[in-house]
Amino acid sequence: MDTPAHLKTPIGTTNNQNRDYRFALISLTTLFFMWGFITCLNDILIPYLKGAFNLSFTQAMLIQFCFFSAYFIVSLPAGMLVSRIGYQRGIVMGLGVACCGCLLFYPAAASGIYAIFLIALFVLASGITLLQVSANPYVSALGDPKTASSRLTMTQAFNSFGTTVAPFFGSFLIYGATGEHGQASASDVQLPYLILAFTLFALALIFLFLKLPALHQGGKQEQLRFKGALQHRHLVLGALGIFMYVGAEVAIGSMLVNYLAQHDVAGLTEAKAATYIAYYWGGAMVGRFIGAAVLQKVSGGLVLTVNALCVIALILISMTNTGDVALWTILAVGLFNSIMFPTIFSLALHGLGKDTPNGSGILCLAIVGGAFIPLLQGMLADSVGVTLSFLLPASCYLYIAYYGLYGSRVARSNTH
Repeated sequence: MDTPAHLKTPIGTTNNQNRDYRFALISLTTLFFMWGFITCLNDILIPYLKGAFNLSFTQAMLIQFCFFSAYFIVSLPAGMLVSRIGYQRGIVMGLGVACCGCLLFYPAAASGIYAIFLIALFVLASGITLLQVSANPYVSALGDPKTASSRLTMTQAFNSFGTTVAPFFGSFLIYGATGEHGQASASDVQLPYLILAFTLFALALIFLFLKLPALHQGGKQEQLRFKGALQHRHLVLGALGIFMYVGAEVAIGSMLVNYLAQHDVAGLTEAKAATYIAYYWGGAMVGRFIGAAVLQKVSGGLVLTVNALCVIALILISMTNTGDVALWTILAVGLFNSIMFPTIFSLALHGLGKDTPNGSGILCLAIVGGAFIPLLQGMLADSVGVTLSFLLPASCYLYIAYYGLYGSRVARSNTH
């Protein structure tokens, strides 16, 4: 999510408001699309590899654990790296590392060893982490800081477009015509990830030669100020909000196929249920376009709280019903998830000044929630059942509602 540490025009200054950054923003939306697309494919991989390797829910959730643990391990080094080399080179390096991760799926599938898949996912996620550390604060910096939430929400809408398209791509190429695990093998994932590797390599070449605004200046005084950034209470609470949100969103998406395949919910085949994930992520896409407009007029904290409470209600309704009601209420969660990540991100960075680069690195670190909360939900699913396990993500949204209402308030001492 961040940053060359040294900014020609520091984030939040008025000079940014007078420049036209449309070309840069349009270029960056392709990155948001790609990492949304790749991340969503995990929701297809989990039930597929669960069947192919006869895994428990806990073992299957190691896919998300390895993927999102990269955010925790790689974020701080990535933040320091981007502080030295700049946004654009950070983006190119991130695309290159992600390409290598996709290529590792070929030997992983050829060997038929689950652990190698997990290594490939970690490498892939490391590249995406570097992309996040570079691109998210770049978008925040390219324009008026008062509309940063709206701008980041709009680019995140293209992230959601990637997650909307991915289930169809993954379901067709991974499940194929049969849609059955019994006739499939781990090698079925080779083609999709080779296609992704080629696409990422092509994007890396494009971003290597693109003319993007350089928003940094020389000097080393602004590097490694994580301790200073942590003095901002709303940033620390925002990091916990990112942890809760990403964990809950990923946990729900990861469980959707198995949840919808239950006879007392929708009774779908796993291949059919995989395509319904598109509605979950498609709702997020639609909601982000709507949210980009709403956030121009309504405070981000209020919108965040209202959406979190709506999500809790939808999860509880789904859990206590069957058939179409259970199906569509859980899918509707995506619509209300839409504005949460970019809004928490922007609220947490508000008023940080020179601490913004390292603050965004801390927020990226908190994405590790996507590793732990799905794993915990997998453990719950193994012990109390898939349906009751949804109480865990529901509880995460309670904290998000609190953060929007109270936790995101900036202390006066932090505004100067």
